[in-house]
Amino acid sequence: MRLPLLPLLPRRRDIVCQQAVELVTDYLEGALSRADRRRFEAHLAGCPHCTEYLAQMRATIELTGRVTPEELTPQMQDAFIALYRQWRADGDEGRG
Repeated sequence: MRLPLLPLLPRRRDIVCQQAVELVTDYLEGALSRADRRRFEAHLAGCPHCTEYLAQMRATIELTGRVTPEELTPQMQDAFIALYRQWRADGDEGRG
């Protein structure tokens, strides 16, 4: 009788998809340490989903360019602040 194979558990230093998503901005801005960058890139090498997410983020940045706060009208600033507050409130409800 064969024993079922257990799924491989990630090593403590490996990152999972949620962590990779949280690191994308820092990765794109070159703000990760050398070690974190290596871990991030190792995850990408084995994860087509996160690789696609990174490609989508790069395309979004390329299409939208960069917007500085000075370029936003007061109404746009208010809309972004409201959106952020709603996002935070929704997240807090999920953790409560």
